[in-house]
Amino acid sequence: MEAHVSKTLEASIDVEATPEQVWKVVSDLKRMGEWSPQCKKMKVFGGDVRKGTTTLNINRKGMLVWPTTAKVVEFQPNKAIAFRIVENKTIWSYTLTPSATGTGTTVVEKREAPTGTSAVSGFLVKNVLGGTEQFDVELLEGMNKTLQRIKSESENA
Repeated sequence: MEAHVSKTLEASIDVEATPEQVWKVVSDLKRMGEWSPQCKKMKVFGGDVRKGTTTLNINRKGMLVWPTTAKVVEFQPNKAIAFRIVENKTIWSYTLTPSATGTGTTVVEKREAPTGTSAVSGFLVKNVLGGTEQFDVELLEGMNKTLQRIKSESENA
């Protein structure tokens, strides 16, 4: 079976909070279930989140529930965090930059698959999760919801 090729998905939002304030929300992976419509829980292993930290994630779409594991592959306080999903090789990242207005932060969330995804993942997306196009649309909608929730939490902190 071949690896499934998947495109990069990206969403962004401007937040009226400093990168430091947004970082406190984005880097607290234990709270990802509060932000993400699909990732319902992230269990962080090994204490404080840093490069190399591993997580167990519980994901849900409708009645389907499935676990994944991840490893933090980038950790730059107040700037960027990224984690690779072990099962499908995708990299999820959040990048923070001061916004053009100078008073806030632009947050970019990406889902990348630089080497494609696993054959098993491709099969499941195609046959269980509604197909690649539909699943990508749902992931983008979820990313935008996640960013809205991060914005709300950061601005009200």
